[in-house]
Amino acid sequence: MPAEWEQHSSTWLAWPYNVDTWEPNDLREVENVYIEIIRSLVTGEHINILIENESSQNRVTSLLNASGLNTKQIYFHEIMTNDAWIRDFGPNFIVRESSTGRQIAINRWQFNSWGEKYHWEKDNEAGEKIVRESKLTWFDPKIVLEGGAIDVNGRGICLTTSSCLLNTNRNGGLSSEKMEKYLKSYLGIKKIIWLDGVLKGDDTDGHVDNLARFVNPSTIVYISEEDESDENYLGLKGIEETLKKARDLDGKPFVVIPLPMPRAIKENNFRLPASYANFYIGNNAVLVPAFNDSNDVIAQRTLKTCFPKKQIVPIDSRILIKGQGGIHCITQQQPMHSD
Repeated sequence: MPAEWEQHSSTWLAWPYNVDTWEPNDLREVENVYIEIIRSLVTGEHINILIENESSQNRVTSLLNASGLNTKQIYFHEIMTNDAWIRDFGPNFIVRESSTGRQIAINRWQFNSWGEKYHWEKDNEAGEKIVRESKLTWFDPKIVLEGGAIDVNGRGICLTTSSCLLNTNRNGGLSSEKMEKYLKSYLGIKKIIWLDGVLKGDDTDGHVDNLARFVNPSTIVYISEEDESDENYLGLKGIEETLKKARDLDGKPFVVIPLPMPRAIKENNFRLPASYANFYIGNNAVLVPAFNDSNDVIAQRTLKTCFPKKQIVPIDSRILIKGQGGIHCITQQQPMHSD
């Protein structure tokens, strides 16, 4: 599985419409965030959007045109979903280098809405439909795995969390040994770094894309909480210690760089899992969550040092986090491959 910073052919999105995730009054604001995400990415790659029907496509096309976007690089797919979190229910793309060039295939994982927490049937079918429509070679591991639960460096190492991958609400509680066999067989992984920790309010049981991310083969950024009284402090400190002890395939330590936490964001007295680690790496830009917080600039500066040749684009994610997700959760990269 290639790293996210490797060249993309496109980014996949699922247009939001679920009023159980975002209230009707919030959905228009969420759509504005989608437009800004597309604006930031479309100059460097194609955009694929899952849409309900032709009427919805016409409406979204009008919104994009009214925002000054050229829709020639945007492709719509009439595929119904329950929700917008395509990172988790969408298939993940894998590549193989050969004498004829770079070949691409798809892993079609099962999805059960993070342990049957919400309706998921259309989302699970959407993954299947993307696979069928792509006409690419595909593999069916026949187990539940969400894209936000893994992060790879493109050199055989995967970050993940035991609280998510080994949870009984996914695959009946597969052992770590059996799960590692799946990751090695279907993603080309050689080593897994297991983290323990869940951000408060995270209904995914601890997706790693909210905790720690590779930014190059030997460097990991991770969320750090400096306030010892914060309810996330101990869990995040444990992740930091694990990452500092981790070694690559040559036995060398990783460079580990802290990202700050934004101040606690609550909705109806419920803490939301806001995190700067939920950024997305496009071909030309890195989209970074912003929360109208003093640490926004620190997170942006930190990621600029990691991606000096890419534009750092802050995306106001306060409305996204009300749905308990972020930029990375609503995007899925398709790597470049030979024609």
